[in-house]
Amino acid sequence: MNKSIKKIISMALLAMLVLGTSACGSGASKEFSPKYKADTEYKLSVVGTYSNFESLESAFERFYVHYPNGEIEYTYLDDYRNTIVPALAGQEPPDIYVVQSWMSGNEQFDPLFEGAEVLSDPSLKINLDCIRPGLKWEMDNGEILTLPVFATSYGMLINMDIFEKEGLKVPTNFGELKETCEKLKSAGYESPVMGSNTTTTPGIGHVFAYPMLAKAVKDDRSIENDLNNLVPSAGEVMRAPLTRLKELVDSGCIDIDKCTAEIENDYDAVILRFFEGDVPMMLCSGDVVSGTKKRESKSEAFTENPFKYDFFVAPSGDDGGYYMDSVSIMFSVNKNSANLDMANEFIRFLTSEEELGLMAEKKRLITPTKDYSLDQVYASLSGFPEDRTVNFRDTEILDPAVKEFRAAADAVINGKMTVDEAVANYGKFTAK
Repeated sequence: MNKSIKKIISMALLAMLVLGTSACGSGASKEFSPKYKADTEYKLSVVGTYSNFESLESAFERFYVHYPNGEIEYTYLDDYRNTIVPALAGQEPPDIYVVQSWMSGNEQFDPLFEGAEVLSDPSLKINLDCIRPGLKWEMDNGEILTLPVFATSYGMLINMDIFEKEGLKVPTNFGELKETCEKLKSAGYESPVMGSNTTTTPGIGHVFAYPMLAKAVKDDRSIENDLNNLVPSAGEVMRAPLTRLKELVDSGCIDIDKCTAEIENDYDAVILRFFEGDVPMMLCSGDVVSGTKKRESKSEAFTENPFKYDFFVAPSGDDGGYYMDSVSIMFSVNKNSANLDMANEFIRFLTSEEELGLMAEKKRLITPTKDYSLDQVYASLSGFPEDRTVNFRDTEILDPAVKEFRAAADAVINGKMTVDEAVANYGKFTAK
């Protein structure tokens, strides 16, 4: 049997399956109304930063139900930062490509935005209303060129079984966190909070304290320009988050030496150490959480003694924690695509709470839509107070400033500098 016949048969079987599940109430395919004839032929290419993008490939299969006479191919581009612009300018440019928020303001990536279709064009009938307002990336002229596919945040994984066993509630502010840690230490947990002692995004300092910094900038954006230009006086905005970070360490909530000795990196080691089952709270990013589902079976400890775990915002503030509602990746459509109509049609298909929710659930990242209910791990984020939420476009803290903060946080938690010294050295960390 040749390949094309196999594909037709598999598409027919898949169509029967999806129609059956729609009748049972999933609604994922029933609500999409195709613009074009079912026998439309097409070939689309998508390029991105994930070496394995199973959640997108599953969306391809659901799209084939409506348009079976086509093919969509996903390609991982190594060194995406330096390869995406040449790929877009090449002889066989992608029809759809990944964009990330850190590309904003960098002239190197201007072609990605200049070459993007306007997804907010009413004639395309792409319903962007399902996207959380804070994640919609509007250009200065009001146009939207990107579709948020996954969102992420910073916080901590909570071993819910430990909290139930010890009769504790998940802390919602810093005072409660210290009280909870004292009780956990009395119950025999040496380091109630753990995390990766690195200067990376999922590292202890960034995860716990950066949201506090971002909230301060959101509240007073007049300091943003000096912060981004590494003006030494702008380092003062780091004082409160660094002081709170030092208090976390000094209070005994977290044993930095233990974290260093037992967690070798900021991803696999974080997850597998948490799955040992004796860590009440593990600081991490949503991108780390995305790796938990696949690694449950790789942990002998978790396989033998599974437990319930959920993701919560780290309670760093006196009144509560700060939810960084950030975009992980976005899709743009190449406006010069030879298959522009079908590229737009695929994006229109993706843009629903159901489709984006299914993709996020499979990847175990946060959905960019308003409905958090598909993945219980992130249920705590639903209805999070707006006054303690920092949305995607609330701040524009550029990468050099972020790296300075991470270096300052690392110096403070590891006793290399006092808070005063770290503040005074703003702008000098990455220059060393």
